[in-house]
Amino acid sequence: MPQAKPAAERMPRQIGFIIGNEACERFSFYGMRNILVQFLITSTLLSYILDGTERELAAKDLMHSFMIGVYFFPLIGGYVADRFFGKYNTILWFSLVYCAGHACLAMFEDNRAGFFTGLGLIAFGAGGIKPLVASFMGDQFTQANKHLAKIVFDAFYWIINFGSLFASLLMPLFLKNYGPSVAFGIPGILMFIATLVFWLGRRNYVLVPPATVADPNSFSAVVRTALLAQRPGEGRMGLWIAIAGIVLAVASFALIPSMGFVISACIALVMVLLGVGGGAYLQLDRARGVHPDTAVEGARSVLRILVIFALTTPFWSLFDQKASTWVIQGTQMTKPDWFVASQMQALNPALVMILIPFNNLVLYPMLRRMGYEPTALRRMTVGIVFSALAWIVVGGIQVAMDTGNAMSIVWQVLPYALLTFGEVLVSATGLEFAYSQAPQAMKGVIMSFWNLTTTIGNLWVLLANAAVRNDAVTGSIATTGLSTAAFQMFFFAAFALVAALAFGLYARRYREVDNYRAVEM
Repeated sequence: MPQAKPAAERMPRQIGFIIGNEACERFSFYGMRNILVQFLITSTLLSYILDGTERELAAKDLMHSFMIGVYFFPLIGGYVADRFFGKYNTILWFSLVYCAGHACLAMFEDNRAGFFTGLGLIAFGAGGIKPLVASFMGDQFTQANKHLAKIVFDAFYWIINFGSLFASLLMPLFLKNYGPSVAFGIPGILMFIATLVFWLGRRNYVLVPPATVADPNSFSAVVRTALLAQRPGEGRMGLWIAIAGIVLAVASFALIPSMGFVISACIALVMVLLGVGGGAYLQLDRARGVHPDTAVEGARSVLRILVIFALTTPFWSLFDQKASTWVIQGTQMTKPDWFVASQMQALNPALVMILIPFNNLVLYPMLRRMGYEPTALRRMTVGIVFSALAWIVVGGIQVAMDTGNAMSIVWQVLPYALLTFGEVLVSATGLEFAYSQAPQAMKGVIMSFWNLTTTIGNLWVLLANAAVRNDAVTGSIATTGLSTAAFQMFFFAAFALVAALAFGLYARRYREVDNYRAVEM
């Protein structure tokens, strides 16, 4: 009779429920997101905008504003899970809100208030659970079997793309042939199934209790002490930087009449993070003596992680535009009558499902044999570079189209391949990196900040869209001989290359830590 594997070698049985939940949830999310721009451009919701180009910009703005919400609300989900309800309860309740949002999309296709309420509920629900599912999965592992966690995080990302693949292939066809009620209703059914699957595993999960009692040595407490503490004979530059950040954040709301609330609020958030985070880092040693050295060093590690996160935001500004800018480009390209431009997005998850095992089984071992260790930060640096290359190619395609050449949509395969390779190196790697680097008491919050990188990435897109509505900017672009669309594509490519350079330089000085749970709960 074969002996049972030791606990350190066995995959926790509850992982299946989490993976199943994620597959259905990702189908529901990508199913609705990938048809959103296509639907908005042709729906009655934006029919009051008569100019076709302006309607396309409005559809892009709505989609990227929605994505900002999806990746902002993780801050709330992570906080309430860590401090009040725990990850399991927070995931379950936010999932029900998520289901209600899908129901609104299916029922209110012609009603602006109802449809946009649905988008808001989905952003709140999807955002609320986003930092927690991966973190909750990480909680099922200890130091003894963390080597299995690394495999599962890749499998987790693989299953995300499994759901996304079928959503990207099928939902554009359902929208085209059966209408928006069916196309938005099916993702809602999948989200309900996702919630049910997660609930069915409730008796098997390892539940890490929330820190319901305020920790006097928490990250926020250390930061507050560092900013407010005084030392004889020393200035308070850090405090003044924090105050300046807050003042600029408040001033950002003066931009609402010209930029809108979403852009203004996001700029305010960036100002607060830069001011308070940067100021605290300058004075962090002032917290010693008031707080244990371990708490001070933990705060320092969090602030250093946030720098890594900040430098990935340009990648997300490029990546998320495959669901907007690239779809709009695809509608202007030649293709079979049965094919819908938004279906090209299916290439992304299909390639991810190939590249993750290829990288782990072939590419990374080969690089190690050659004496080059593909560390997480090295992979992420290269990934940002590949995203820039994708946009150089797609910009070249746009230039060819602008000069009157009829371009087949097949040409988009190359930029999709380059962008997807970059995604695997940045996103799949960053997910496990964020969890492993986070102090135990801040897993949910750190994962929230990881998701916030996408919010800031989408902010850059909204700012670029706002800029091209300015006559002075479009006049300057015209002098380059490029169309506005092509200029923006090359601009984002350059943006990512600069970010990759900064990321690589900072990564060389970053020391990785290991913050997996030490013992069984």
